[in-house]
Amino acid sequence: MSNVLGGLKPTALWTNFEGICQIPHPSKSEAKVREYVIAWAKQHNIECSVDEVGNVILRKPATAGMENRRGVILQGHLDMVPQKNNDTAHDFEKDPIKPRIDGEWVKATGTTLGADNGIGVAAAMAVMEATDVAHGPLECLFTIDEETGMTGAFGLKSGLFTGDILMNLDSEDEGELYIGCAGGINAAATFNYQEVAVPAGHVTYKVSVKGAKGGHSGVDIKLGRANANKLLVRYLYHAMDKCELKISQVDGGSLRNAIPREAMAIVVVPSTLEAKFKECVTHYEQIFKSEFSSLEPDLEFVAESAPMPSVIMDAKSQKNFLMAAYACPNGVSSMIPDMPEIVQTSNNMAIMKSEKGVLTINCLLRSSAESSKDDLTNMVRSAFELGGAGLVFDGSYPGWKPNVNSPILTTMKNIYQNRFGNIPEVKVIHAGLECGLLGGVYPNWDMISFGPTIRFPHSPDEKINIASVEKFWDFLLETLKNVPQK
Repeated sequence: MSNVLGGLKPTALWTNFEGICQIPHPSKSEAKVREYVIAWAKQHNIECSVDEVGNVILRKPATAGMENRRGVILQGHLDMVPQKNNDTAHDFEKDPIKPRIDGEWVKATGTTLGADNGIGVAAAMAVMEATDVAHGPLECLFTIDEETGMTGAFGLKSGLFTGDILMNLDSEDEGELYIGCAGGINAAATFNYQEVAVPAGHVTYKVSVKGAKGGHSGVDIKLGRANANKLLVRYLYHAMDKCELKISQVDGGSLRNAIPREAMAIVVVPSTLEAKFKECVTHYEQIFKSEFSSLEPDLEFVAESAPMPSVIMDAKSQKNFLMAAYACPNGVSSMIPDMPEIVQTSNNMAIMKSEKGVLTINCLLRSSAESSKDDLTNMVRSAFELGGAGLVFDGSYPGWKPNVNSPILTTMKNIYQNRFGNIPEVKVIHAGLECGLLGGVYPNWDMISFGPTIRFPHSPDEKINIASVEKFWDFLLETLKNVPQK
């Protein structure tokens, strides 16, 4: 195993994280990392089991004198988001992540790092293997498939845990305590179209939006970054009328919970309008760069000559698709009235792909208010059904309702202030933490979420602040030592 992070503190945490990096573990492919954790648990004589959906459960008795404390469950997820730069050769099913130290941060090389949530799992493992950490009864829950469906959380059964305090280690800002999160629902719109022959006298181009930053479709949605799919649709809608543009293929985005960084279309235009088509591309490139000048300095919109396709989309279907996709809401819809700095409701038009007469658009809608989630669902439904698309909503999961009177919240606020000299911020996160689902199965759990500082999760720019990890670790150990009595 590589030892790039071996000199960082706390040693056990970073060693475990680097070990996780060596095991491919994209969502829905957690078998190898699960076996890694099982082998690690056996090595350290830690009780380990796997539930019927593939979640890993660990147990460790209280240390001497701590038997009367309330039981704690440390919780994280085993999977990671697989995103890479176009110029990076990497197979997430086979290749290890390559972490590296860059000043104050740990980053990966051309890919997502997987600190979301490998660092939380590594921290829980480090606690479980420690012989010098005071704690009450401990359990761990490492879920599967958090990033693409929360399969592990959905499949969790009651009666498996004795503890009643859940510490979710999947937050991304040190010094912040999260007591609520957004719920979500997936939308898949499907357009069926006729493949027709390309008319004579046309030329072919590949138009591409690229160089956008992307990011987490919940945490980063408030930043107002470019959605490559929406920008591409904006241009295609314009050029359809002005340049008689016809679409052969579209392909944008790859994950429902990542803001799409790139999108492309193969198009044909009459050769007599080729010059006008190029002018339109230049015009929209200037518009996009102007609108996102400070947010997206590397944003590009380009057209390149391409081989002539064999078929294109029929004109009526193309118009229906572009009108519906243009009308589909995207980005922030509303903020929480009582917490105006926090996003309440948003949509990410995440994936757009066409193949063999079928074009699909996938969205992820989020809201911490069920009524607002329903309202946004109907907006999306209206846009796509007016365009003649078939529409399926699935994977709905609840939000996590904040409890400002949470006993563990009070304990941790006091610990943080005494330890570090300031009061931690108490927040609600605009992302789908598993706490909403887990709390439905175990309504007695007093839940809180915290973690070190991670920036740009779900993108190849993901990085974790080294100093924040040590501070997070210190806070975690001090909290375990001071968990309330039963």
